[in-house]
Amino acid sequence: MGTAMAGHLLAQGHALTIFSRTRSKAEELLQRGARWADSPARVADESDAVFTMVGFPRDVSDVYLGESGLVHQARTGMVFVDMTTAPPSLAGTIAETVTARGAHFLDAPVSGGDTGARNASLSIMVGGEARVMEMVRPLFECLGRTIVHQGETGAGQHAKLCNQITIAGTMIGVCESLLYGYRAGLDLETMLQSIRGGAAACWTLDNLAPRILARNFAPGFFVEHFVKDMGMALEESRRMGLVLPGLALIHQLYLAVQAHGHGRSGTHALMVALEELSNVRVSATPAKFYQ
Repeated sequence: MGTAMAGHLLAQGHALTIFSRTRSKAEELLQRGARWADSPARVADESDAVFTMVGFPRDVSDVYLGESGLVHQARTGMVFVDMTTAPPSLAGTIAETVTARGAHFLDAPVSGGDTGARNASLSIMVGGEARVMEMVRPLFECLGRTIVHQGETGAGQHAKLCNQITIAGTMIGVCESLLYGYRAGLDLETMLQSIRGGAAACWTLDNLAPRILARNFAPGFFVEHFVKDMGMALEESRRMGLVLPGLALIHQLYLAVQAHGHGRSGTHALMVALEELSNVRVSATPAKFYQ
């Protein structure tokens, strides 16, 4: 996702300095004119606005607060935007540190996966000062179509966790629907034509159900990252005194997906765990079990 998103900024004529922990992942951008920096701090030193997107909360903490982290080069007027899905409390810690140096911080996680990143159609959920968001809105508009200010620091992360809870529930519904339809002997492509046009219509049916039928579990968003996000949502729910039994169940199912070796597969690999429970392997060819 990061390569596609950075590429849109380049395509719009913005000067881009980049750092990746794996330089080979940046080669495409470097060939297109991006400049390489050998540390996050060097990126900050050469930039007015810095966008980050990494994997896990520990990575966010290291990129911002580590020995060669971004905050060490923060200066008055700079804007830092973290687009990783991370704990709201971490957003608060980073914002406090950045603000003490006269800079600004926004938490701005995204939804839309690899397709949204490639098409610059992401939904961007922004926490922090509204006036700071407006300062960088032209950059956000290079990346997404839905840009919404959610509230104070951390609110963007809370909104993203709402998004992940919704996706988790939708994903199990789509997978179980395909399992049921297959076992009933339906042609699943034909079945999908019908339910996509009714009240069940959703992004997951349109974009991921076809990948499941093709047994294509390549990631648009990694299972291991989704497990992380659901864990954060459960932790936040406990902190707020909420009981979310549906999310807890789906989290456990995704842990089973990881145990089956699909941590680096896409989130639609949930089908693998559900197939194991019923001893069924779904394909586009109709089954003949229904009596």
